[in-house]
Amino acid sequence: MSEFTHINPSGEIRMVDVGGKEITLRKARASACVRMKASTLQKIQEGAIAKGSVLETARLAGIMAAKQTGALIPLCHPLPLDVVSVRFDFPDPTTVAIEAEVRATARTGVEMEALVAASVAALTVYDMCKSLDRAMVIDRVQLEEKSGGRSGHFVRGHSGTD
Repeated sequence: MSEFTHINPSGEIRMVDVGGKEITLRKARASACVRMKASTLQKIQEGAIAKGSVLETARLAGIMAAKQTGALIPLCHPLPLDVVSVRFDFPDPTTVAIEAEVRATARTGVEMEALVAASVAALTVYDMCKSLDRAMVIDRVQLEEKSGGRSGHFVRGHSGTD
C-alpha cells in the first residue's frame, strides 16, 4: 500500500507532507462537457434563460469552487491560487464544452482545483437550465494538461496512458 501517497505503510490515511517540495509555478487545465437539446443551447447563447446569464454564472461558480477545493476534497492542500479562468466553447449545436485553467506558485499541483472548477461550472449550467431540459448529461470531466513539479508535464493524448 505504500505506493499511494495518501496511505502510510500501515494502511492509515495521511495528508502528504509537501513542506520539503520546491515552490514552482504549477498549472493545470481540465475540461467537462454538458450535452443538451439544441433548443436549450440556443437559449443559453441568446441569453434567454429566465435565471439569468448561464455562462457568466457558471464561470463565477467554477472560479469560486476552485478556491474551495481544499475544503471539498479530503486531504487536498488549500492553495493560494494565482489565477482561475473558465472558458466555454460550442463544438456542436448540443454541447457546451468547458475548460478551466488554474495557476499557482506552490509546493503541490493544482489538478484538483482545475477539475473542481470544470465540474462545478458544468453543474451550474445544468442547474440553471434543468427546467428546460432534465435530460442534460454532464460528461468527460478530465484533466487535459498539468505542469510544474516532479511528475513532469502531462498533456492528454501525449502520455501514452489515455
